[in-house]
Amino acid sequence: MTLAHLISFLSQLTQTLLVVLIAPLMLGWVAQCRAWLQNRSGPGLLQPYRVLFKLLHKDALLAHNASPLFRSAPYIQFGCMVLAASVVPIIETNLLFAPAADVIALVGVFALARVFSSLAAMDVGTAFGSLGARREMLVASLSEPALLMVLFTPLLIVQSSSLNTIVDTLAHREFQLHPSLAFAAVAFVMVLLAENARIPIDNPSTHLELTMIHEAMILEYSGRHLALIEWAHAIKFTTYCAIGIALFVPWGIAQAGVWQVLPGAVFALLVKLGVAGAGLALLESVCAKLRIFRAPEFMGMAFMLAALGMLTRLLLGA
Repeated sequence: MTLAHLISFLSQLTQTLLVVLIAPLMLGWVAQCRAWLQNRSGPGLLQPYRVLFKLLHKDALLAHNASPLFRSAPYIQFGCMVLAASVVPIIETNLLFAPAADVIALVGVFALARVFSSLAAMDVGTAFGSLGARREMLVASLSEPALLMVLFTPLLIVQSSSLNTIVDTLAHREFQLHPSLAFAAVAFVMVLLAENARIPIDNPSTHLELTMIHEAMILEYSGRHLALIEWAHAIKFTTYCAIGIALFVPWGIAQAGVWQVLPGAVFALLVKLGVAGAGLALLESVCAKLRIFRAPEFMGMAFMLAALGMLTRLLLGA
C-alpha cells in the first residue's frame, strides 16, 4: 500500500468514525431543541449515549421461535448504515470509497437495511411487529421513488451519478443559483422525515401501539440487539442530514489533499448539523402527526416537488 492510499484510508476511517460517534449526539440535540421550544428542560444532549451504554450491558432476550434472521438483522442494519455513512463525502471528497459512492447504490443500501428490519419484525409472528413492518414498507414504497427523483436533479446538473463528483462539482465551482435544486431540497426534507420515522409520518417518542411504525418493529428486541438498532437509526438520520448538506449546502467540504482546510471543514459540518437539527426540532414542534392513510398524500407531494425540480432542469436548464 502506497503512502497516498494509506492517507486516503485514514481519512476515510476518520470520516466514518466521526459520523458513527456523533450520530447519537445528533438525536440528543434534536430532542433538546424540541424541549427548549416546548419550555421544558429536556433529557440532555448525552442521553442517547447513556441509553446505548445501558442497553449494551444488558443481556439480549430472544423469543423461543426467533430464527437466525431475527438475530442477525440488527448487525446487518448497523453494517448497512455504517457503509452508507462511509460513502457520503461530508468532510473531504475523493476518499478511498469515492468510486463506490453512486447515488442509486446508496438508495439500495438503505433499502437493504429496511428489508431485513421488516423481515425480522415479522419473524416472531407478533401482531404489532407485522403491523409496523407493513406500514414501514408502505412508507418505503412511496419515499424511495421520491428520493430517487430528488437525486436525479443534481445528477442532471453535474451529468454524473457519482455522489463524490456531484459534491466536488457543486462545492468547488463558482456560485450558481439553481431553482431546480430548491424544489429538490424541499422534497428531500419531506423524504428525510418519512425515512427516519419523524413527525408528521411517525412520532419517535410515542409508545401507542396503534400509531407506531418504527417502534412497533423493534418491540421484541432487547439488550445489545436493541442498542445496535437504535444506533443504526441514529446513524441513518445523521447520514440523511449529511446527504442533504452534501447536495444542497456543500460549501466548506474540503478537496482531497488540502489538509489546511480540514479543521474548517469539520467545524462547518458541525455547524450545519446543528442548524439542521434545530430546524427539524422547530418543524416537528409546529406540525402534528398525520394519520397513516394521509402518508401517501404527503409522499406524493414530495414526489411531485422532486419531479418539478427534475423537469425544471430538463426543460429550462435552471
